[in-house]
Amino acid sequence: MTQPHRRREAGNGPPASAVVVGCIGLAVFFVLPLAGLLWRAPWRDVGSVLGDHDAQQALRLSLVCSLSATGLSVLFGLPIAWLIARGEFRGRNLVRAAALLPLVLPPVVGGVALFYAFGRRGLIGQWLDRGFGVQLPFTIWAAIIAETFVAMPFFVITVEGALRGLDTRYEDAAASYGAGRWTVMRRVTLPMIGPSIAAGMALTWARALGEFGATITFAGSFPGKTQTLPLAIYLAFENNEPAGLILSLVLLAVSVLVLAAVGSRVFASRLRSTALAP
Repeated sequence: MTQPHRRREAGNGPPASAVVVGCIGLAVFFVLPLAGLLWRAPWRDVGSVLGDHDAQQALRLSLVCSLSATGLSVLFGLPIAWLIARGEFRGRNLVRAAALLPLVLPPVVGGVALFYAFGRRGLIGQWLDRGFGVQLPFTIWAAIIAETFVAMPFFVITVEGALRGLDTRYEDAAASYGAGRWTVMRRVTLPMIGPSIAAGMALTWARALGEFGATITFAGSFPGKTQTLPLAIYLAFENNEPAGLILSLVLLAVSVLVLAAVGSRVFASRLRSTALAP
């Protein structure tokens, strides 16, 4: 019984040629660019660059905007994911396409769209300006909205997948004992998809932290006001290459940590689903 099982596992593996091509692609498109970044990094200047006032301002602003964008993504993204995964209505595919469009939309185009929606003469912005005197473009709120726009789909698609793959028997059992919808959601559904929610939040935060195109288009690049870390990196490469390299390493380190955290969450989720399986 054991040997046929092992033969089937071996037969499911990729052929040698695919392994070679995969390794080449991994080296050319992923390993070598990162190795080049590490190789040229001026490690001796790390302390002075990170201690620079402008760099600290950009990092602080990036943390504020990316964390705010993550919070907004959870607030609005969870109901959207729930609607897409569990809702039964005409046009659901269109709703899903609209929610996930920023994944494939060029960020600069997204920034232009935000400008014509929330700008001073935009579709909604003109009413905000006339009625409340609120002007969003080129403010910190514009940076938060831009980062939310490009990052929320990562949260939506992660939570949607978790909800679609969830075994509904546990929810049905709770409902059969008299639990209402909110109780089932709070006591059963959310705890079961908790690791996926955490993974989606991590991916959303990392994407918001690294956002460039939509931010510079809709919020501009004003030091201490809307100049986030990616914008500071872009300007640093024009004037001070070592500073740009070091700030790039900061984002690289954050990305690695986020991917490691997401991997551990996914692994924990699989262990949990295995333990709950009947």
